[in-house]
Amino acid sequence: QVQLVEFGGGLVQPGGSLRLSCAASTATFRGYAMGWFRRAPGKEREFVAGISWSGGSTAYADSVSGRFTISRDNTKNTVDLQMNSLRPEDTAVYYCAAGVTRNWSKNERDFDSWGQGTQVTVSS
Repeated sequence: QVQLVEFGGGLVQPGGSLRLSCAASTATFRGYAMGWFRRAPGKEREFVAGISWSGGSTAYADSVSGRFTISRDNTKNTVDLQMNSLRPEDTAVYYCAAGVTRNWSKNERDFDSWGQGTQVTVSS
């Protein structure tokens, strides 16, 4: 397993932007897919975005498609989530996850390492 630490959460007004970053403790992360998930108050954790080991393939939840962008830098062992046009319903704790497959997945069972989470609050 790899240790993951998220950065960049906070409070933002509706329509605003935030960029989340996730740093991995080991270069082994480079060979595997990565993902971002979130858990809103009173709801189960859900898939947000995924990226393949090379960064060449990405996937998004319908609710964030066109507003969020996932990217990775394998030279720095980081994966980012750029969030634009934020809405109150995006309020959640966001988690970075390291996968056990090379291609992206929306299934939590395909991820074996998780960060501690970072709070994103969208409110005026």
